[in-house]
Amino acid sequence: MRNACRAGFGLLIAAVAILAQPAGAATLEELVSAVVRIKTTITPDGQTVQSLGRDREGSGVIIDEDGLILTIGYLMVEAHAAAVTTNAGRTVPATVVGYDHETGFGILKTIEPLKIKPLSFGRSADVKPNDPVLIASHGGTGSVGPAYIAAKREFAGSWEYLLEEAIFTTPPYPNWSGAALISREGKLLGVGSLIVGDAGGDGSGKPGNMFVPVEKLPPILGDLIADGHVAGPARPWLGVAADEVRGRLLVSRVTPGGPGEKAGVRRGDEIVGVAGAAPRGLADFYRKVWATGSAGATVPLDIENGGEKRRIDVKSMNRLDHLKLKSTL
Repeated sequence: MRNACRAGFGLLIAAVAILAQPAGAATLEELVSAVVRIKTTITPDGQTVQSLGRDREGSGVIIDEDGLILTIGYLMVEAHAAAVTTNAGRTVPATVVGYDHETGFGILKTIEPLKIKPLSFGRSADVKPNDPVLIASHGGTGSVGPAYIAAKREFAGSWEYLLEEAIFTTPPYPNWSGAALISREGKLLGVGSLIVGDAGGDGSGKPGNMFVPVEKLPPILGDLIADGHVAGPARPWLGVAADEVRGRLLVSRVTPGGPGEKAGVRRGDEIVGVAGAAPRGLADFYRKVWATGSAGATVPLDIENGGEKRRIDVKSMNRLDHLKLKSTL
């Protein structure tokens, strides 16, 4: 109990440090007014309905005065209806602007300006482990939680997702989906994506959250606004979810109707190579797949199951072509 009290007191001190802004700086209430509630309804035949549901709710961050909202993409991908609610209780319909699988970002836009000051962008390069930060979901100052930077490191997700550097915080924040990570200077550092069991990545088992760094947005924002997606060739997508289990890559899910299923990849298969080269973990597996070419390339997977090894040639595709996006993007 004493250690828990000390930890809580330490986080309180961290929050106070963040709020000790120079004269004229925004108050906490002004800062978090830019964090709004996002509610979306997904098209009934959407490919993500089974895993993520039809009705989704989380947070988003106002990033310009015209009503652009940055959120985490899984809250709005395949949505046919969306609404944004401010901390003052005003609800405004929103349209889906764009989605990017590589970063995980999604962009919405309210049908009319919200007349709320946007949250300015910071840089994750300016923070380091043990720096104090704030995490804010929709709901005003009562939904703000203090935290520390636990690590900045690579993150590989089982859904064919890789960030060269993600931001990890601790202690865990419960309403992480689309939440804003705010620096001591009152700048947006990242957008909440996940809760994790080992935020430090050092095996200590300290739980926390993973945030996508906001500086990944400016290079792609113009494309998302113009076309709904990033321009240029897409990476090859297999529709194969894999988990690292004691040094082995085991297929945990195969997307129905996706390239992997059509080629014969099955749940429980072990991935032992890409074109004969053994992957050194999940991140290396993705890099080997993406090195075969752009979407449409045939990816030679080496599979083992029950002691039997076989080669499966998977005709990859652009993941966006598998999603039900035509009504929104």
